[in-house]
Amino acid sequence: MIAFETLHAAPPALTAHAPLLMVVAPLIAACAAALAPSARVSWMISVTGSVFAAWMALAVAGEVARRGVVDYVIGGFAPPLGIALHIDGLGVMVALLVSSAGVMASLYSGHSLTTEVGAEKHTLVQSGFLLCQTGLLGLVATGDAFNAFVFLEVSSIGTYALVAIGEKRDRRALPAAFNYLIMGTIGATFYVIGIGFLYAATGTLNMADMAARLATLDDSSVVQAGFAFVVVGLGIKAAMFPLHGWLPGAYSYAPSLISIFLAATATKTSIYLMARFVFDVFPYGAAFGQAFVTWVLAPLAATGAIVCSLQAVFEKEIRRILAFSSVAQVGFILLGLSLATVGGASAGLFYLGAHALIKITLFMALGGVALSLGARRLGEFAGVAREAPWSATAFAIGAASLAGVPLTLGFLAKWRLIEAALQAGAIWVVVVLAIASLLTFLYVGRMLEAIFFRAAPAGAPRAREAPVGVLAPLWVLAGLNIWFGLDASLPEQLANSAARALLGAAP
Repeated sequence: MIAFETLHAAPPALTAHAPLLMVVAPLIAACAAALAPSARVSWMISVTGSVFAAWMALAVAGEVARRGVVDYVIGGFAPPLGIALHIDGLGVMVALLVSSAGVMASLYSGHSLTTEVGAEKHTLVQSGFLLCQTGLLGLVATGDAFNAFVFLEVSSIGTYALVAIGEKRDRRALPAAFNYLIMGTIGATFYVIGIGFLYAATGTLNMADMAARLATLDDSSVVQAGFAFVVVGLGIKAAMFPLHGWLPGAYSYAPSLISIFLAATATKTSIYLMARFVFDVFPYGAAFGQAFVTWVLAPLAATGAIVCSLQAVFEKEIRRILAFSSVAQVGFILLGLSLATVGGASAGLFYLGAHALIKITLFMALGGVALSLGARRLGEFAGVAREAPWSATAFAIGAASLAGVPLTLGFLAKWRLIEAALQAGAIWVVVVLAIASLLTFLYVGRMLEAIFFRAAPAGAPRAREAPVGVLAPLWVLAGLNIWFGLDASLPEQLANSAARALLGAAP
């Protein structure tokens, strides 16, 4: 990561503890926000905690660029007996993604919660949002397999409640939150059972130590069972087809703050952990590991990319269109990883970052319009561009990037996937990407046609332009879709470094 080698984002005293502070900052802020005397104070605490976590993530990025890996021992007990944080190029990339999304979502929340959530719940919503950040950042930073489960559940517990709070605007948020709770609990249970099997086989929970011991073991039934439980559990959390049933409802009916943050981070961190286990913890040379990647991961990713894109084409609610699109894009990411080459992993992780930026842009633009319009169905957004041109234009930029229009980040992300597939000789992957991309053009076209080229129905509520506090972060995100489409050196460096860390390749 050449761009970060000269970066000294924080004083040495803070940098030395940056891996821990990155996780602890939003946790402390969550407690403070819950006790805040007013919604305004809780919002300021949320922004401060999120910004501090992003600052520490930048400090960690600089250290990883110079040292390769940052290990932080907690309590003076060295691993494998003690608990340690372990951050490499892959962890840095996802930590920067989560913390940056946290900053943008917290800035946006100041206006969105006023409209979507009762005033008496603002402090608790901000607390839950910060708790979710804590869990996701802890998941990325930890080097312990069981602590990954703990952080996964910390993030989920806050999210289940936050999705349900959307019932003020749509009663369907309650069954969506229940569905998310049940599926999330099943996923977490599968994961922790898998960790139990692996602990029985290796006698350790430290992921680096576990990987070293697994490399010396035969492909025993205990190890294979642990592998199966872990990948199924994380597949549910990552919304991998066909385990994605919780996602459309959670994204569609939650308050827009939660939809924004989840769309950018939730599935991405689960994909991170799945990739960590499949390619790092487990020996990829094992027969069952290769068989999973070739005969399970790749076919399911391809099927999800096409089937969920087709579902998005026929959806009538705009948030559900984007939700099914997210499941399809998870398929794109997993297709890159399933190539099991440095080029394929780099392309998949590049797409992971691109998709996070695209979806946070789209959901924030929709949320900004919905603050005044309160619409959900596609037809209700007819003519919005005339009433809210700035929000609509930002949405159009994100939609163009999602479709892969040249000069956008989305185009480069798809191009890199195609290049990696051709280099690996996987022509069928190119065919899948082409079909899914064509379907993406169809549902993106439906959304843009309604927003820009249809007239609003007579007597329909009039949309208003989003407040400046929403437009400012929204246009930063929209601008990045164009900026990185012209110069993607920064995300490419992050993705390349992450891929080398994941597959153990030399820098």
